[in-house]
Amino acid sequence: MKRKLFAGDTIRVLREGRGWTQGELARRIGVSPSYMSQIEANQRSLSGTTVVELARVLRVNVATFSDNDSDRLVATLRELLGDPAFGNTDVSLRELKALALHAPRVGRALVDLYSLYHRLDEKHRTLEEALQASDGSAGGMVQRSPFDEVRDFFHFIGNYVDPLDLAAEDLARRWSGQPGAVARHLESELSSRHRLTVECEMPPPRAHFISRIDKVRGRLVLNAALPLATRTFAMARHLALLSFGEEIAAVVAGGAFRAPDAAKLCEAALANYFAGALLMPYGRFLEEARQARHDVERLAAGFEVSLEQVCHRLSTLQRPGHEGIPIYFLRVDRAGTITKRHSATRFHFARYGGACPIWNIHEAFETADRFLTQVAEMPDGVRYLSMARALVKGEARHDALRLRYAIGFGCEMTYASEFVYSDGIDLRNPAPIVRIGVSCRLCERPDCHQRAVPPADHRILVDPAHRDIVPYRVD
Repeated sequence: MKRKLFAGDTIRVLREGRGWTQGELARRIGVSPSYMSQIEANQRSLSGTTVVELARVLRVNVATFSDNDSDRLVATLRELLGDPAFGNTDVSLRELKALALHAPRVGRALVDLYSLYHRLDEKHRTLEEALQASDGSAGGMVQRSPFDEVRDFFHFIGNYVDPLDLAAEDLARRWSGQPGAVARHLESELSSRHRLTVECEMPPPRAHFISRIDKVRGRLVLNAALPLATRTFAMARHLALLSFGEEIAAVVAGGAFRAPDAAKLCEAALANYFAGALLMPYGRFLEEARQARHDVERLAAGFEVSLEQVCHRLSTLQRPGHEGIPIYFLRVDRAGTITKRHSATRFHFARYGGACPIWNIHEAFETADRFLTQVAEMPDGVRYLSMARALVKGEARHDALRLRYAIGFGCEMTYASEFVYSDGIDLRNPAPIVRIGVSCRLCERPDCHQRAVPPADHRILVDPAHRDIVPYRVD
């Protein structure tokens, strides 16, 4: 059954931003004022025709009225309410959906407030450690982390930035698609438009950099010890900042960031986004991904990019009307900390802390030369084809610093046949199925042998006369 679409709050905000009354907007899209009133009150769903007319009159993308934002907000609120700080708060999923639908700005304010609380808690712990050591203090006002703000910005826009993606694709279309041509075009563009000569230099010992601009000598210096894919991406990133700075600034302005440095951090992230979109232009990359059945190694070779760059780009293929397979993508370090993440699926990551310990993203560190495949089931019953692989980053020299990560991506089993990694799996009756969760504090599974801590909103039962792997039962 097709879901009904409600977007009353979004329409009201757009209308009020233009200074129009309900009657004025109703007249412009050809409906009655009472009908418009019901739409804004979420008493009537939006038809396809109404969505198109609203997008035309309000001059926004039709994706603006998608309910994906509502789903993401519900997932985020559900996670933060699982924090022990909220005690046994019993808020139903139905209540959360109502809040996201009728008062999304209140919901986002709660997310911001929780982020400030979490930051304050971290600062308190730091101060406590400093006082115990008697050698310093941790003062200053608590502010929401710039990283949190930027991460949430990309989360709520669906990790797709239409104006930058289109601009990158238009530029790539003018260039030859021959192997090695992109790097040559980037060098030519930087030289002709910005008077920067691209040069590669081997850095001295213990000097770590990817790229830097030498304004005095008019050079863009790249680290010669890094792989070609990294150097090419660096050139594309600098071109984004130099040639498309206004477009990037417009997107940043729309983020309305509060934290100091968040705007700069977002600017850097958007430059990276443009670079990925330029090296893997949307239409061609989407078509070749389908033909290759999302074989990451084959795509990396064809577009002369890294495995991580391919996985990240796959997670951005959400152009309205030309969507790719919805996937999730993440990167973790050896401590289990999630350093990159995005989900266009119903799969949700823990906002803070690590990932489920029985997920194959952790096992990937033990097998560095290939993708691991796992059929994973979340507590809501949705199953995913999950792929993971370990990566080692570093310079090509003996004394270089080695950075070790694992990347993971996956899709709902509905789309599994579209991925080469599903070969050999009985998609109608997959086995084994690994039952994972978001994180231990948010997972309600009563029988997980890898549980580290009890779920936040459940009692535990301890029987001294009976001992299992986990020393308590979840009530």
